Amino acid sequence: MTPSRLNLLVLRCADMRATAAFYAQLNFEFSMHQHGKGPEHLASESDSFVLELYPSTDDKTDTLGLGFAVDELDNVRQRLANEGRNPGDIRDEPWGRTFVVRDPDGRRVELKQR
Repeated sequence: MTPSRLNLLVLRCADMRATAAFYAQLNFEFSMHQHGKGPEHLASESDSFVLELYPSTDDKTDTLGLGFAVDELDNVRQRLANEGRNPGDIRDEPWGRTFVVRDPDGRRVELKQR
């Protein structure tokens, strides 16, 4: 049996545009969406995955951790460092070359060489 796979991830954000700019560095492209009478939000859609950024509805800290495989890990890390995002050092782990950075809302994001 094939395991389920993630196809939608919704993040609540203090500043949706700052968060979208962060994820744009990982090649996500966003457009404004609204479902019915729900809040306007940003969405990045592909054939198999949707990442939606909604405005935060409370002051609770989001403790969600994310992981993405990226091409050119060193270049992605450098771009994030140039933006003042303070990425961690690249490490060789059993699952591959990786580093951790926090997005604008403080979520832990682990980036791995594809």
